[in-house]
Amino acid sequence: MDHTFLNCCLALAITFTAAQKLCGASNEATIRKLNDIVIYQDDKFYCSFPSLVRRPNGELLVAFRRAPERRALGEPSTGHTDPNSQLVLVRSQDDGKSWTQSPELIYANPFGGSQDPCMVQLHDDSILCTSYGWALLNGDAPRKLGGASLYGNFVFLGGYLLRSKDGGHTWENPIFPPATPDESAYGLFGKAVPAYNRGALCEGKDKRLYWVVASTAKSHPGKSGTHLFISADRGSTWTDSCPVANDDNVGFNETSLYETPKGDLVAFMRTDGFNDHTAIARSTDHGKSFQHWQDAGFQGHPHYALRLPDKRALLVYGFRHQPFGVRARVLDPECEHVESAAEMILRDDGGNSDLGYPWATMLSRHRALVVYYFNKANGPRYIAGTFLAVE
Repeated sequence: MDHTFLNCCLALAITFTAAQKLCGASNEATIRKLNDIVIYQDDKFYCSFPSLVRRPNGELLVAFRRAPERRALGEPSTGHTDPNSQLVLVRSQDDGKSWTQSPELIYANPFGGSQDPCMVQLHDDSILCTSYGWALLNGDAPRKLGGASLYGNFVFLGGYLLRSKDGGHTWENPIFPPATPDESAYGLFGKAVPAYNRGALCEGKDKRLYWVVASTAKSHPGKSGTHLFISADRGSTWTDSCPVANDDNVGFNETSLYETPKGDLVAFMRTDGFNDHTAIARSTDHGKSFQHWQDAGFQGHPHYALRLPDKRALLVYGFRHQPFGVRARVLDPECEHVESAAEMILRDDGGNSDLGYPWATMLSRHRALVVYYFNKANGPRYIAGTFLAVE
């Protein structure tokens, strides 16, 4: 046998193994935590559910829901439905080092509290923000509405969108999208609620907006599903395209959508009745249809996916199990091997499960910011952030 040939094969094998280890080490070291910050905190308010955009001029905007801290007013608890919850924002002009401390009002719903402002920065420099609301009715009034979607004495209002053309300083009147097909949830006025969701819209390379909304279809009673809406006019009008995920045993909601470099649409979905496992659905035909949903193989919700400079995706999500906090994974560019991506702990010092809902942006080629809401020892909820080095 030719020993020279064997030696060459052995050398090549050693070189290949070393290269694999180097690439693996490089992948693991791609994201490094730098430090945590407090973006907005006022113990008189319950602050939650932020979103983040970076303006073309570099200014950062963080929008969030702000409601009275009911415990500070002598009430026993503070919750996620409140008739006084409003959408507000704060700004940073120095890449997140400092933030304005007098929040600007985005919107106060005349019929009730507003939830989860989810902003997207569009190519024409305008900002679109989605939200939804709950109306509080007294006594037995909610039960008289017949068919209304209720949470205690709160009646669901469904979703709406807001647009700003001046960097979030002023906002136009709400845009009300149509209801999802076969919608079973009804609102205050006896009609199916407008489409809604908590999660990131996606502006595709084709400049169309893609929005995965939640639905409670009559065909799947008791389990929420997801549906794709598309807008060709920057969110002014919407058409339903196709179902994203429905299952008789698993519910899906709170979905963020991401477009891969190849053009696939990947939906990262929160689940119900599935041990808090993340679910993923993919469209390879620009939203005409979605493949059957898949178990991502790990716990966490909800999610946000950020394109990194090397075209991989940073997936951030809340971890609402002990130890409570925020986690991340760096995914391959096409988000095809999510389960095997290493998990990184950004925060594990939360007071309880009422935290998370992260959003992220690149500050420069080598620096990113993740924002979320947080609590320590079950204290007042506040908006926080974590700076990351991208190496």
